Amino acid sequence: MLYMILGREAEGGLERRAASREAHLGRLRALADEGRLVLAGPLPAIDAEDPGPAGFAGSLVVAEFASLEQAREWADADPYVHAGAWSGSEVHPFKGVLP
Repeated sequence: MLYMILGREAEGGLERRAASREAHLGRLRALADEGRLVLAGPLPAIDAEDPGPAGFAGSLVVAEFASLEQAREWADADPYVHAGAWSGSEVHPFKGVLP
């Protein structure tokens, strides 16, 4: 089943995000290599593709997991959580409709 993971940016998380970005992307690449990643990306804090020092409000990941618990465990183990870039995350089942 698909799950939506919404990582919430921590106060001042921009530097910690940059420092842990490669590890975060590595986990996403692993999901993609397994054919489980639907989409992933950051949520700019302002209406701009490159928010600069305004940073991000968080990140969105939609991927396939065997269960809600496994999706939560994956989110909790993210390098952004361990680095303090994310203050936490929400995980919800996701039903893709379009396209």
